[in-house]
Amino acid sequence: MLLEGLITSKTRNKLLLKFFINPDTISYLRQLSDEFNESTNSVRLELNSLTNAKILVKEKAGNTIAYRANQEHPFFKDIQNIIFKSIGIDKVISSIIENIGGPELIILTGDYANGIDSGIIDIVVVGNLDKTKFEKYVNSAEKLINRKVRYLIIDKEDFAKLKDKFKKDGMLILWEQD
Repeated sequence: MLLEGLITSKTRNKLLLKFFINPDTISYLRQLSDEFNESTNSVRLELNSLTNAKILVKEKAGNTIAYRANQEHPFFKDIQNIIFKSIGIDKVISSIIENIGGPELIILTGDYANGIDSGIIDIVVVGNLDKTKFEKYVNSAEKLINRKVRYLIIDKEDFAKLKDKFKKDGMLILWEQD
């Protein structure tokens, strides 16, 4: 992965993925430690480092401290774009838009929408597309990014029915037609 060559701390990479794929994510030290299967001390050190750099923001929530991405940071969008490029989401989206046309909305769901690097990118494409052509470009994108892409193509009406479920499971809008 691109990030590992740039940032050598695996814990820091996991934290950046967690908070910058879906910037609405709020997490706690123990939760992150359990999710990453790492000691609380190693996670705490990286959280402190990212908080001191103002890349993350920490907030008191009762007796615990919650962490989230600092969306006001001047490099927020740049960091997020690097994360998307490291995963390959940018290639999937540009391939769909440039080569197939027709989508009205593309959302990220599943693990990556929740900031978990599982190796499987789940996307929902809203619009009328040529599914055969779409599958061809998704297969090409998978080879480029070395990740599996699972997709669902639905129309506006079906999306309206499923929107609440996507929101509940984690949803991030990647592209929307103007």
